[in-house]
Amino acid sequence: MTNSKFAATMVEILKVYDAMGFEFLPIPGRDEVFSSKIEPESVTGPIDSGTEVMTLQAIRQELGNCKRCKLHKTRKNMVFGEGSSNARLMFIGEGPGADEDEQGRPFVGRAGKLLTSLINKMGLRREDVYIANIVKCRPPGNRDPEQDEVKACIGFLKSQIASITPEVIVALGTVATKAILSTDKPITRLRGEFRDYKGIKLMPTYHPSYLLRNPSAKTIVWTDALKVLKALGLEAPEPAENVGT
Repeated sequence: MTNSKFAATMVEILKVYDAMGFEFLPIPGRDEVFSSKIEPESVTGPIDSGTEVMTLQAIRQELGNCKRCKLHKTRKNMVFGEGSSNARLMFIGEGPGADEDEQGRPFVGRAGKLLTSLINKMGLRREDVYIANIVKCRPPGNRDPEQDEVKACIGFLKSQIASITPEVIVALGTVATKAILSTDKPITRLRGEFRDYKGIKLMPTYHPSYLLRNPSAKTIVWTDALKVLKALGLEAPEPAENVGT
């Protein structure tokens, strides 16, 4: 290989490492250059493992002490997600709030209690479903996650979905729906009808925090929940007027 070709090759290699988020080359020793392990904190998303599906434990381990975006600077705890690894139904929100950041668990604040109430009125328990967010660290002031933050984190969520393989996903709110479906349409135009995510039925609906501000929308969300139950082959145990009480 000529010097010019070698230099061009090295430039391309450096570009790859830069895109993966490295601040320095991982060279522990001359003879270990191509066998060195890439630390989880150093990449911007899950390492592509081809068709292999990772377990939730492996995804969490790969996430590590994540510093892939600026949200790590202000978080107290990462909120990975919780529930059944074999859940038929998965709920996805936008990001942790103050209570979630404090406890390291998803949907445990006021909006979380409302979501738990909905799950219970669907005849299910939190431990029967899986609950996660688009980003795993709290955005300051509970603002919407920014594009770079979503980009750094959503690969792990997609790995979680692939691991769980739910029959139905409920996307809670505009941010979650747009991020998963890669669309710019507002939740008002998307909710109430199933969309497709890699062969999985996805139901966009309003976020529980929206219901706290607009209680009249609880009946609308229950209508969406009834469609989810029907898709799962389950019967609704509660009338619509009791949702969120």
